[in-house]
Amino acid sequence: MSTAPRLTALDALHRSLGATMTDFAGWDMPLRYASERDEHNAVRTRAGLFDLSHMGEITVTGPEAAAFLSYALVGNIATVGNGRARYTMIVQEDGGIVDDLIVYRLGETEYMVVANAGNAQIVLDALIERVGGFDAEVRDDRDAYALLAVQGPESPAIMKAVTDADLDGLKYYAGLPGTVAGVPALIARTGYTGEDGFELFVAPEHAEQLWRALTEAGAPHGLIPCGLSCRDTLRLEAGMPLYGHELTTALTPFDAGLGRVVKFEKEGDFVGREALTAAAERAETAPPRKLVGLIAEGRRVPRAGFPVVADGKVIGEVTSGAPSPTLGKPIAMAYVDAAFAAPGTGGVGVDIRGTHEPYEVVALPFYKRQK
Repeated sequence: MSTAPRLTALDALHRSLGATMTDFAGWDMPLRYASERDEHNAVRTRAGLFDLSHMGEITVTGPEAAAFLSYALVGNIATVGNGRARYTMIVQEDGGIVDDLIVYRLGETEYMVVANAGNAQIVLDALIERVGGFDAEVRDDRDAYALLAVQGPESPAIMKAVTDADLDGLKYYAGLPGTVAGVPALIARTGYTGEDGFELFVAPEHAEQLWRALTEAGAPHGLIPCGLSCRDTLRLEAGMPLYGHELTTALTPFDAGLGRVVKFEKEGDFVGREALTAAAERAETAPPRKLVGLIAEGRRVPRAGFPVVADGKVIGEVTSGAPSPTLGKPIAMAYVDAAFAAPGTGGVGVDIRGTHEPYEVVALPFYKRQK
């Protein structure tokens, strides 16, 4: 029995703008409005406006909310300051990654966990299962929020036209409550594009008013609506992992080159500590594979799952691949054997339908914005 995809509060607006819609993680989402290359370039040079209401918000409250989250997740949530955010992960007992998350501290004893759309229910279930014994409450707030994002170098100027919140004082990975275009919002300086930008958590009934106000304020700055397709090429250029591609339950944070998010020094036990201790030791002594960037010498585009080859042998696998509008060449992220992971390693190719296309191994990210 098929289930109809969920609709965001902006569904009718996207359709009125001529968006090409797609089913993504059970949601009907805009893939592109016109040209994904134009949308990508707008975010890199001016600004783009995204509907990200498919993301999963989970609120955790109570006197032991911080202690609980430090137990349930790999990060030290007790050290997150009021109004700040932290990138972290939730893992299985065996250390396998369940999802990567952003945790916002909204108040003294209140936190918001933002999970990926496809994993939101899994993360919610895991948190509810792990909260026993803590004086804390886990609440599913997925229906309480719409999420809009303004991303790109012009985003601060656009936001200043519609809010008097202290944006200059808002650091990267921080959030503050404010009013944007007359709408109450949590204004977060976070994003998934490699550019400066803001994510705005609002009540769904205010989403259309906010979208229209941002569109109007952004017009002189070249802001255009953007879909999930360019969001993927933007995050790929910025070397940001995508769950189901660079992150899976078969990998620990150390396998993914993100061991820095695991905080062994925090007080008390946490789920996966024992397995992650062993994974950290393995990563130090004999890392099986490393995540690298690949830049094509030719024009053929690699896709997830394509084998990476050298000397006639398979040495890895592509996790994400796409044409890079910024570099003007196809790029990919791939896990490769450690012996081939050094930037500049030669003789590496991607098997694209039986042809070994030459690729250059590079350090991630492919693109870093000028501060």
